[in-house]
Amino acid sequence: MAKLAFLGLGLMGSGMASCLLQAGHDVTVWNRSPGKSEALAANGAKPASSPIEASRGAEAVFSMVADDQASDRCWLAEDGALHGLEPGAFVIECSTVSHAQSERLAQASGSKQLRYIDCPVNGPPSAAASGDLVLLVGADPDDLDVARPWLEEISQSILHFGPVGTGTAYKLINNLLGAVHVAATAEAAHLARNLGLDVDTTVAAVESGPVASPHTRRMIRPMMEGRPADSVGLAIGLREKDARYCLAMAHGLGLNMTLGEHAHDWYAEASANHGTEDDSLMLETVTAHKGKAPTRG
Repeated sequence: MAKLAFLGLGLMGSGMASCLLQAGHDVTVWNRSPGKSEALAANGAKPASSPIEASRGAEAVFSMVADDQASDRCWLAEDGALHGLEPGAFVIECSTVSHAQSERLAQASGSKQLRYIDCPVNGPPSAAASGDLVLLVGADPDDLDVARPWLEEISQSILHFGPVGTGTAYKLINNLLGAVHVAATAEAAHLARNLGLDVDTTVAAVESGPVASPHTRRMIRPMMEGRPADSVGLAIGLREKDARYCLAMAHGLGLNMTLGEHAHDWYAEASANHGTEDDSLMLETVTAHKGKAPTRG
Protein backbone atom coordinates (compact mmCIF):
# COMPACT_ATOMS: atom_id res chain seq x y z
CA MET A 1 0.00 0.00 0.00
CA ALA A 2 1.32 3.44 -0.95
CA LYS A 3 0.54 6.88 0.39
CA LEU A 4 -0.82 8.82 -2.60
CA ALA A 5 -2.61 12.10 -3.25
CA PHE A 6 -5.03 13.10 -5.98
CA LEU A 7 -5.77 16.69 -7.01
CA GLY A 8 -8.86 17.47 -9.09
CA LEU A 9 -12.05 15.48 -8.62
CA GLY A 10 -14.10 16.14 -11.73
CA LEU A 11 -15.67 13.36 -13.77
CA MET A 12 -12.25 11.93 -14.67
CA GLY A 13 -10.31 12.58 -11.48
CA SER A 14 -12.94 11.21 -9.14
CA GLY A 15 -13.01 7.91 -11.03
CA MET A 16 -9.22 7.65 -11.09
CA ALA A 17 -8.90 8.43 -7.38
CA SER A 18 -11.59 5.84 -6.64
CA CYS A 19 -9.55 3.18 -8.47
CA LEU A 20 -6.52 3.96 -6.33
CA LEU A 21 -8.66 3.70 -3.21
CA GLN A 22 -10.12 0.37 -4.33
CA ALA A 23 -6.57 -0.93 -4.83
CA GLY A 24 -5.97 -0.38 -1.13
CA HIS A 25 -3.83 2.74 -1.16
CA ASP A 26 -3.89 5.50 1.43
CA VAL A 27 -5.29 8.34 -0.71
CA THR A 28 -5.59 12.01 0.23
CA VAL A 29 -7.71 14.14 -2.10
CA TRP A 30 -8.12 17.82 -2.85
CA ASN A 31 -10.51 19.70 -5.08
CA ARG A 32 -11.06 23.42 -5.57
CA SER A 33 -14.75 22.83 -4.67
CA PRO A 34 -14.53 20.85 -1.40
CA GLY A 35 -17.93 19.20 -1.81
CA LYS A 36 -16.59 16.93 -4.52
CA SER A 37 -14.43 15.16 -1.92
CA GLU A 38 -17.41 13.87 0.04
CA ALA A 39 -18.17 10.71 -1.95
CA LEU A 40 -14.53 9.65 -1.92
CA ALA A 41 -14.22 10.46 1.78
CA ALA A 42 -17.14 8.12 2.43
CA ASN A 43 -15.05 5.38 0.82
CA GLY A 44 -11.91 6.08 2.85
CA ALA A 45 -10.17 9.02 1.17
CA LYS A 46 -8.77 11.79 3.36
CA PRO A 47 -9.85 15.28 2.23
CA ALA A 48 -7.22 18.02 2.36
CA SER A 49 -7.73 21.77 2.51
CA SER A 50 -4.96 22.57 0.02
CA PRO A 51 -2.67 20.84 -2.48
CA ILE A 52 0.33 21.24 -0.19
CA GLU A 53 -1.56 19.56 2.65
CA ALA A 54 -2.57 16.72 0.36
CA SER A 55 1.01 16.21 -0.79
CA ARG A 56 2.75 15.99 2.59
CA GLY A 57 4.22 12.53 3.06
CA ALA A 58 2.93 11.28 -0.30
CA GLU A 59 5.00 8.97 -2.46
CA ALA A 60 3.20 10.29 -5.54
CA VAL A 61 0.71 13.03 -6.31
CA PHE A 62 -1.63 12.83 -9.31
CA SER A 63 -3.43 15.76 -10.88
CA MET A 64 -6.39 15.80 -13.29
CA VAL A 65 -7.61 19.32 -13.94
CA ALA A 66 -8.86 21.40 -16.86
CA ASP A 67 -5.98 23.51 -18.13
CA ASP A 68 -2.62 25.21 -17.49
CA GLN A 69 -4.09 27.69 -15.02
CA ALA A 70 -5.65 24.94 -12.92
CA SER A 71 -2.43 22.93 -13.14
CA ASP A 72 -0.46 25.91 -11.84
CA ARG A 73 -2.91 26.15 -8.95
CA CYS A 74 -2.29 22.51 -8.04
CA TRP A 75 1.49 22.47 -8.29
CA LEU A 76 3.11 25.91 -8.34
CA ALA A 77 0.93 28.15 -6.16
CA GLU A 78 2.19 29.22 -2.75
CA ASP A 79 0.29 26.27 -1.26
CA GLY A 80 0.91 24.04 -4.27
CA ALA A 81 1.82 20.38 -4.02
CA LEU A 82 5.43 20.79 -5.18
CA HIS A 83 6.17 22.59 -1.92
CA GLY A 84 4.99 19.69 0.25
CA LEU A 85 6.73 16.73 -1.39
CA GLU A 86 9.97 15.18 -0.23
CA PRO A 87 12.84 14.57 -2.71
CA GLY A 88 12.30 11.41 -4.73
CA ALA A 89 8.51 11.64 -4.71
CA PHE A 90 6.55 11.54 -7.97
CA VAL A 91 4.70 14.36 -9.70
CA ILE A 92 2.20 12.73 -12.10
CA GLU A 93 0.33 15.20 -14.28
CA CYS A 94 -2.62 13.49 -15.96
CA SER A 95 -4.26 16.70 -17.13
CA THR A 96 -4.18 17.77 -20.77
CA VAL A 97 -1.90 20.77 -20.41
CA SER A 98 0.18 22.64 -22.95
CA HIS A 99 3.57 21.29 -23.96
CA ALA A 100 5.14 24.41 -22.45
CA GLN A 101 3.35 23.74 -19.15
CA SER A 102 4.63 20.17 -19.11
CA GLU A 103 8.17 21.47 -19.56
CA ARG A 104 7.71 24.05 -16.79
CA LEU A 105 6.44 21.42 -14.37
CA ALA A 106 9.27 19.06 -15.25
CA GLN A 107 11.84 21.79 -14.59
CA ALA A 108 10.19 22.86 -11.33
CA SER A 109 10.01 19.25 -10.19
CA GLY A 110 13.64 18.59 -11.08
CA SER A 111 14.77 21.63 -9.11
CA LYS A 112 13.24 20.01 -6.02
CA GLN A 113 14.64 16.55 -6.83
CA LEU A 114 11.17 15.25 -7.61
CA ARG A 115 10.42 12.74 -10.39
CA TYR A 116 8.03 14.07 -13.03
CA ILE A 117 5.83 11.97 -15.30
CA ASP A 118 3.55 13.50 -17.90
CA CYS A 119 0.64 11.12 -18.10
CA PRO A 120 -2.40 12.43 -20.01
CA VAL A 121 -5.08 9.89 -20.72
CA ASN A 122 -7.38 8.58 -23.42
CA GLY A 123 -10.83 7.41 -22.42
CA PRO A 124 -14.20 8.68 -21.16
CA PRO A 125 -15.27 9.11 -17.52
CA SER A 126 -16.66 5.55 -17.51
CA ALA A 127 -13.15 4.23 -18.30
CA ALA A 128 -11.69 6.38 -15.53
CA ALA A 129 -14.14 4.87 -13.05
CA SER A 130 -13.44 1.28 -14.16
CA GLY A 131 -9.65 1.63 -14.40
CA ASP A 132 -9.63 1.16 -18.16
CA LEU A 133 -7.92 4.33 -19.36
CA VAL A 134 -5.07 4.37 -21.86
CA LEU A 135 -2.16 6.35 -20.42
CA LEU A 136 0.02 8.42 -22.78
CA VAL A 137 3.28 8.65 -20.89
CA GLY A 138 6.42 10.70 -21.18
CA ALA A 139 8.93 9.69 -18.52
CA ASP A 140 12.39 8.46 -17.68
CA PRO A 141 12.21 4.65 -18.07
CA ASP A 142 13.45 4.04 -14.53
CA ASP A 143 10.85 6.41 -13.09
CA LEU A 144 8.13 4.70 -15.10
CA ASP A 145 9.20 1.31 -13.75
CA VAL A 146 8.76 2.54 -10.18
CA ALA A 147 5.42 4.24 -10.85
CA ARG A 148 4.00 1.51 -13.09
CA PRO A 149 2.15 -0.41 -10.33
CA TRP A 150 0.13 2.72 -9.45
CA LEU A 151 -0.46 3.58 -13.10
CA GLU A 152 -1.67 0.08 -13.88
CA GLU A 153 -4.40 0.46 -11.29
CA ILE A 154 -6.03 3.28 -13.28
CA SER A 155 -5.46 1.91 -16.79
CA GLN A 156 -5.78 -0.95 -19.22
CA SER A 157 -2.73 0.16 -21.20
CA ILE A 158 0.36 2.32 -20.74
CA LEU A 159 1.90 3.75 -23.92
CA HIS A 160 5.40 5.11 -23.25
CA PHE A 161 6.27 7.65 -25.95
CA GLY A 162 9.72 8.54 -24.65
CA PRO A 163 11.16 11.19 -22.33
CA VAL A 164 9.17 13.71 -20.33
CA GLY A 165 6.97 15.84 -22.58
CA THR A 166 6.34 13.28 -25.29
CA GLY A 167 3.14 11.94 -23.71
CA THR A 168 1.68 15.44 -23.59
CA ALA A 169 2.84 16.11 -27.16
CA TYR A 170 0.96 13.08 -28.45
CA LYS A 171 -2.15 13.86 -26.39
CA LEU A 172 -2.38 17.30 -27.97
CA ILE A 173 -1.96 15.83 -31.46
CA ASN A 174 -4.64 13.27 -30.63
CA ASN A 175 -7.13 15.88 -29.48
CA LEU A 176 -6.51 18.15 -32.46
CA LEU A 177 -7.16 15.16 -34.70
CA GLY A 178 -10.36 14.60 -32.74
CA ALA A 179 -11.43 18.19 -33.38
CA VAL A 180 -10.94 17.64 -37.12
CA HIS A 181 -12.96 14.39 -36.96
CA VAL A 182 -15.88 16.04 -35.19
CA ALA A 183 -15.94 19.08 -37.47
CA ALA A 184 -15.74 16.89 -40.59
CA THR A 185 -18.54 14.66 -39.28
CA ALA A 186 -20.70 17.74 -38.74
CA GLU A 187 -20.07 18.89 -42.31
CA ALA A 188 -20.85 15.45 -43.70
CA ALA A 189 -24.04 15.16 -41.66
CA HIS A 190 -25.16 18.61 -42.75
CA LEU A 191 -24.67 17.71 -46.42
CA ALA A 192 -26.41 14.33 -46.02
CA ARG A 193 -29.41 15.98 -44.35
CA ASN A 194 -29.69 18.60 -47.09
CA LEU A 195 -29.58 15.82 -49.68
CA GLY A 196 -32.45 14.09 -47.90
CA LEU A 197 -30.51 10.89 -47.16
CA ASP A 198 -32.31 8.50 -44.85
CA VAL A 199 -31.03 8.90 -41.29
CA ASP A 200 -30.90 5.21 -40.33
CA THR A 201 -29.26 4.15 -43.60
CA THR A 202 -26.66 6.91 -43.40
CA VAL A 203 -25.85 6.04 -39.80
CA ALA A 204 -25.47 2.35 -40.65
CA ALA A 205 -23.22 3.16 -43.61
CA VAL A 206 -20.96 5.41 -41.58
CA GLU A 207 -20.75 3.03 -38.63
CA SER A 208 -19.80 0.10 -40.87
CA GLY A 209 -17.53 1.98 -43.25
CA PRO A 210 -13.84 2.92 -43.41
CA VAL A 211 -14.27 6.28 -41.66
CA ALA A 212 -15.89 4.78 -38.55
CA SER A 213 -13.66 6.26 -35.87
CA PRO A 214 -15.03 6.32 -32.31
CA HIS A 215 -15.78 10.01 -32.83
CA THR A 216 -17.80 9.50 -35.99
CA ARG A 217 -19.67 6.52 -34.53
CA ARG A 218 -20.67 8.55 -31.47
CA MET A 219 -21.55 11.70 -33.41
CA ILE A 220 -23.19 10.59 -36.63
CA ARG A 221 -26.69 9.72 -35.37
CA PRO A 222 -27.26 12.78 -33.17
CA MET A 223 -25.87 15.02 -35.90
CA MET A 224 -28.09 13.41 -38.52
CA GLU A 225 -31.03 13.92 -36.18
CA GLY A 226 -30.04 17.51 -35.37
CA ARG A 227 -29.64 17.03 -31.63
CA PRO A 228 -26.94 16.71 -28.98
CA ALA A 229 -25.40 13.31 -28.30
CA ASP A 230 -26.98 11.24 -25.54
CA SER A 231 -23.69 10.72 -23.74
CA VAL A 232 -21.22 13.47 -22.96
CA GLY A 233 -17.78 13.10 -24.53
CA LEU A 234 -15.51 16.13 -24.39
CA ALA A 235 -16.90 19.60 -23.77
CA ILE A 236 -16.50 22.06 -26.63
CA GLY A 237 -14.49 24.44 -24.44
CA LEU A 238 -12.02 21.74 -23.45
CA ARG A 239 -11.58 20.58 -27.05
CA GLU A 240 -10.99 24.20 -28.10
CA LYS A 241 -8.34 24.52 -25.39
CA ASP A 242 -6.61 21.30 -26.43
CA ALA A 243 -6.62 22.30 -30.11
CA ARG A 244 -5.22 25.73 -29.19
CA TYR A 245 -2.43 24.15 -27.15
CA CYS A 246 -1.57 21.80 -30.02
CA LEU A 247 -1.43 24.61 -32.55
CA ALA A 248 0.85 26.60 -30.24
CA MET A 249 3.15 23.57 -30.02
CA ALA A 250 3.22 23.23 -33.81
CA HIS A 251 3.76 26.95 -34.37
CA GLY A 252 6.68 26.80 -31.95
CA LEU A 253 8.31 24.42 -34.45
CA GLY A 254 7.47 26.68 -37.37
CA LEU A 255 4.74 24.31 -38.60
CA ASN A 256 1.24 25.08 -39.82
CA MET A 257 -1.68 22.72 -39.23
CA THR A 258 -4.15 23.87 -41.87
CA LEU A 259 -7.04 21.49 -41.18
CA GLY A 260 -6.49 21.76 -37.44
CA GLU A 261 -6.53 25.54 -37.61
CA HIS A 262 -9.87 25.55 -39.45
CA ALA A 263 -11.34 23.10 -36.93
CA HIS A 264 -10.04 25.22 -34.05
CA ASP A 265 -11.65 28.35 -35.52
CA TRP A 266 -15.02 26.60 -35.47
CA TYR A 267 -14.45 25.34 -31.94
CA ALA A 268 -13.48 28.83 -30.77
CA GLU A 269 -16.71 30.18 -32.22
CA ALA A 270 -18.81 27.37 -30.74
CA SER A 271 -17.16 27.74 -27.34
CA ALA A 272 -18.70 31.18 -26.91
CA ASN A 273 -22.20 29.67 -26.84
CA HIS A 274 -21.69 26.02 -25.91
CA GLY A 275 -18.38 25.89 -24.03
CA THR A 276 -19.52 23.45 -21.35
CA GLU A 277 -21.63 21.29 -23.66
CA ASP A 278 -20.75 18.15 -25.60
CA ASP A 279 -18.97 18.75 -28.88
CA SER A 280 -21.74 17.10 -30.89
CA LEU A 281 -23.19 20.63 -30.78
CA MET A 282 -20.44 21.63 -33.21
CA LEU A 283 -23.11 20.88 -35.81
CA GLU A 284 -24.73 24.24 -35.07
CA THR A 285 -21.56 26.20 -35.77
CA VAL A 286 -20.65 24.24 -38.89
CA THR A 287 -24.10 24.59 -40.41
CA ALA A 288 -24.20 28.30 -39.61
CA HIS A 289 -21.33 28.69 -42.07
CA LYS A 290 -23.27 26.83 -44.76
CA GLY A 291 -26.31 29.08 -44.86
CA LYS A 292 -28.85 26.86 -43.12
CA ALA A 293 -29.33 26.28 -39.42
CA PRO A 294 -29.99 22.70 -38.24
CA THR A 295 -33.39 21.62 -37.05
CA ARG A 296 -33.24 20.48 -33.44
CA GLY A 297 -35.38 17.34 -33.13
